[in-house]
Amino acid sequence: IIGGGDTGADCLGTSHRQKAAHITQFELLPKPPDERSPFTPWPLWPMQLRSESSHEEGGTRDWSISTIRFTGDDDGNVKQLHAVRVGPPPKFEPQPGTELTMDVDLVLLAMGFLGPVRNGMIEQLGVNLDARGNVATDENYISSVPGVFAAGDTRRGQSLVVWAIAEGRKAARAMDLHLMGETKLA
Repeated sequence: IIGGGDTGADCLGTSHRQKAAHITQFELLPKPPDERSPFTPWPLWPMQLRSESSHEEGGTRDWSISTIRFTGDDDGNVKQLHAVRVGPPPKFEPQPGTELTMDVDLVLLAMGFLGPVRNGMIEQLGVNLDARGNVATDENYISSVPGVFAAGDTRRGQSLVVWAIAEGRKAARAMDLHLMGETKLA
Protein backbone atom coordinates (compact mmCIF):
# COMPACT_ATOMS: atom_id res chain seq x y z
CA ILE A 1 0.00 0.00 0.00
CA ILE A 2 1.48 3.32 -1.05
CA GLY A 3 0.14 5.94 1.36
CA GLY A 4 -0.09 6.08 5.11
CA GLY A 5 -3.27 8.09 5.73
CA ASP A 6 -6.89 7.13 6.33
CA THR A 7 -7.31 5.62 2.87
CA GLY A 8 -4.13 3.59 3.36
CA ALA A 9 -5.49 2.29 6.67
CA ASP A 10 -8.76 1.36 4.93
CA CYS A 11 -6.78 -0.47 2.24
CA LEU A 12 -4.87 -2.29 4.98
CA GLY A 13 -8.06 -3.41 6.71
CA THR A 14 -9.57 -4.59 3.43
CA SER A 15 -6.36 -6.47 2.59
CA HIS A 16 -6.64 -8.27 5.95
CA ARG A 17 -10.26 -9.21 5.14
CA GLN A 18 -9.15 -10.52 1.74
CA LYS A 19 -6.55 -12.76 3.48
CA ALA A 20 -3.41 -11.17 2.03
CA ALA A 21 -0.33 -13.23 2.94
CA HIS A 22 1.75 -10.15 3.76
CA ILE A 23 1.05 -6.43 3.59
CA THR A 24 3.52 -3.56 3.54
CA GLN A 25 2.41 0.05 3.80
CA PHE A 26 4.73 2.84 2.65
CA GLU A 27 4.50 6.52 3.56
CA LEU A 28 6.52 9.27 1.90
CA LEU A 29 6.62 11.41 5.04
CA PRO A 30 8.89 10.65 8.00
CA LYS A 31 7.47 8.64 10.91
CA PRO A 32 5.55 11.01 13.21
CA PRO A 33 6.45 11.11 16.91
CA ASP A 34 4.67 8.64 19.20
CA GLU A 35 3.50 11.51 21.43
CA ARG A 36 1.99 14.85 20.44
CA SER A 37 4.63 17.15 18.98
CA PRO A 38 5.25 20.41 20.85
CA PHE A 39 5.04 22.09 17.42
CA THR A 40 1.31 21.29 17.30
CA PRO A 41 -0.10 22.39 20.67
CA TRP A 42 -3.82 22.43 21.27
CA PRO A 43 -5.99 23.58 19.49
CA LEU A 44 -3.90 22.60 16.42
CA TRP A 45 -4.32 19.13 14.94
CA PRO A 46 -1.74 16.99 16.78
CA MET A 47 1.32 15.82 14.87
CA GLN A 48 1.73 12.29 16.20
CA LEU A 49 1.69 8.69 15.05
CA ARG A 50 -1.80 7.31 14.56
CA SER A 51 -2.59 3.64 14.50
CA GLU A 52 -5.96 2.34 13.42
CA SER A 53 -7.47 -1.03 14.26
CA SER A 54 -6.27 -2.30 10.86
CA HIS A 55 -2.67 -1.55 11.91
CA GLU A 56 -3.18 -3.59 15.06
CA GLU A 57 -4.19 -6.55 12.89
CA GLY A 58 -0.76 -6.72 11.28
CA GLY A 59 1.32 -5.70 8.32
CA THR A 60 4.54 -3.75 8.04
CA ARG A 61 4.63 0.06 8.08
CA ASP A 62 7.60 1.99 6.74
CA TRP A 63 8.20 5.73 6.43
CA SER A 64 10.30 8.01 4.21
CA ILE A 65 9.89 5.70 1.20
CA SER A 66 9.35 6.89 -2.37
CA THR A 67 8.28 4.44 -5.05
CA ILE A 68 10.33 4.90 -8.20
CA ARG A 69 8.76 2.41 -10.59
CA PHE A 70 7.13 -0.97 -11.05
CA THR A 71 8.17 -3.91 -13.18
CA GLY A 72 5.89 -6.65 -14.38
CA ASP A 73 5.57 -9.74 -16.48
CA ASP A 74 4.73 -10.11 -20.17
CA ASP A 75 1.01 -10.20 -19.32
CA GLY A 76 1.08 -6.77 -17.67
CA ASN A 77 0.92 -8.05 -14.09
CA VAL A 78 2.92 -6.11 -11.51
CA LYS A 79 5.72 -8.23 -10.06
CA GLN A 80 8.13 -5.83 -8.37
CA LEU A 81 8.07 -2.43 -6.70
CA HIS A 82 11.26 -0.36 -6.83
CA ALA A 83 11.69 2.32 -4.15
CA VAL A 84 14.24 4.46 -2.33
CA ARG A 85 14.41 6.03 1.13
CA VAL A 86 14.08 9.80 1.05
CA GLY A 87 15.12 12.71 3.24
CA PRO A 88 12.76 15.10 5.00
CA PRO A 89 10.19 17.35 3.35
CA PRO A 90 9.86 19.47 1.40
CA LYS A 91 12.58 18.10 -0.89
CA PHE A 92 12.27 14.36 -0.17
CA GLU A 93 15.72 13.84 -1.70
CA PRO A 94 16.59 10.20 -2.47
CA GLN A 95 19.17 8.85 -0.03
CA PRO A 96 22.04 7.17 -1.92
CA GLY A 97 22.46 3.47 -1.29
CA THR A 98 18.93 2.97 0.06
CA GLU A 99 17.28 1.62 -3.09
CA LEU A 100 15.11 -1.43 -2.55
CA THR A 101 13.15 -3.88 -4.66
CA MET A 102 10.17 -5.78 -3.32
CA ASP A 103 8.33 -8.68 -4.94
CA VAL A 104 4.61 -7.81 -5.11
CA ASP A 105 1.38 -9.30 -6.42
CA LEU A 106 -0.73 -6.18 -5.99
CA VAL A 107 -0.09 -2.48 -5.33
CA LEU A 108 -2.78 -0.23 -3.87
CA LEU A 109 -2.34 3.51 -4.39
CA ALA A 110 -3.63 5.47 -1.40
CA MET A 111 -1.68 8.67 -1.92
CA GLY A 112 -2.66 12.15 -0.88
CA PHE A 113 -4.98 14.21 -3.05
CA LEU A 114 -3.70 17.62 -4.07
CA GLY A 115 -6.72 18.61 -6.11
CA PRO A 116 -7.77 17.88 -9.66
CA VAL A 117 -5.07 18.01 -12.31
CA ARG A 118 -5.55 21.38 -13.93
CA ASN A 119 -3.21 21.13 -16.91
CA GLY A 120 -5.00 19.10 -19.50
CA MET A 121 -8.75 18.70 -19.70
CA ILE A 122 -9.72 21.22 -16.98
CA GLU A 123 -7.48 23.89 -18.48
CA GLN A 124 -8.56 23.08 -22.05
CA LEU A 125 -12.24 23.26 -21.16
CA GLY A 126 -11.76 26.53 -19.31
CA VAL A 127 -14.09 25.63 -16.45
CA ASN A 128 -14.23 27.95 -13.44
CA LEU A 129 -12.57 26.77 -10.24
CA ASP A 130 -13.71 27.44 -6.69
CA ALA A 131 -11.55 29.07 -4.00
CA ARG A 132 -9.96 25.69 -3.19
CA GLY A 133 -9.02 24.95 -6.82
CA ASN A 134 -11.78 22.41 -7.47
CA VAL A 135 -14.18 22.55 -10.42
CA ALA A 136 -17.00 24.94 -9.48
CA THR A 137 -20.52 23.68 -10.23
CA ASP A 138 -24.10 24.66 -9.60
CA GLU A 139 -26.57 22.52 -7.63
CA ASN A 140 -27.00 20.29 -10.72
CA TYR A 141 -23.25 19.52 -10.96
CA ILE A 142 -22.93 21.66 -14.11
CA SER A 143 -19.68 23.58 -14.44
CA SER A 144 -19.31 27.06 -15.94
CA VAL A 145 -19.12 25.38 -19.36
CA PRO A 146 -22.58 24.23 -20.51
CA GLY A 147 -22.81 20.45 -20.77
CA VAL A 148 -19.68 19.85 -18.66
CA PHE A 149 -20.43 18.20 -15.32
CA ALA A 150 -18.18 17.50 -12.35
CA ALA A 151 -18.61 15.35 -9.24
CA GLY A 152 -16.63 13.67 -6.50
CA ASP A 153 -13.13 14.81 -5.56
CA THR A 154 -12.89 17.00 -8.68
CA ARG A 155 -15.84 19.04 -7.43
CA ARG A 156 -15.73 18.77 -3.65
CA GLY A 157 -12.06 18.12 -2.98
CA GLN A 158 -10.50 15.27 -1.07
CA SER A 159 -13.17 13.17 0.53
CA LEU A 160 -14.35 9.66 1.21
CA VAL A 161 -15.17 7.22 -1.56
CA VAL A 162 -18.78 7.04 -0.34
CA TRP A 163 -19.13 10.75 -1.18
CA ALA A 164 -17.69 10.10 -4.65
CA ILE A 165 -20.24 7.32 -5.19
CA ALA A 166 -23.13 9.47 -3.96
CA GLU A 167 -22.04 12.44 -6.06
CA GLY A 168 -21.56 10.23 -9.11
CA ARG A 169 -25.15 9.01 -8.78
CA LYS A 170 -26.49 12.56 -8.35
CA ALA A 171 -24.43 13.82 -11.28
CA ALA A 172 -25.68 10.93 -13.45
CA ARG A 173 -29.25 11.93 -12.58
CA ALA A 174 -28.50 15.57 -13.43
CA MET A 175 -26.94 14.54 -16.76
CA ASP A 176 -29.90 12.32 -17.63
CA LEU A 177 -32.29 15.19 -16.88
CA HIS A 178 -30.12 17.60 -18.90
CA LEU A 179 -29.93 15.29 -21.93
CA MET A 180 -33.41 13.73 -21.85
CA GLY A 181 -35.51 16.48 -20.25
CA GLU A 182 -36.69 13.98 -17.63
CA THR A 183 -35.18 11.21 -15.53
CA LYS A 184 -36.18 8.02 -13.80
CA LEU A 185 -32.95 7.91 -11.82
CA ALA A 186 -33.37 8.32 -8.08
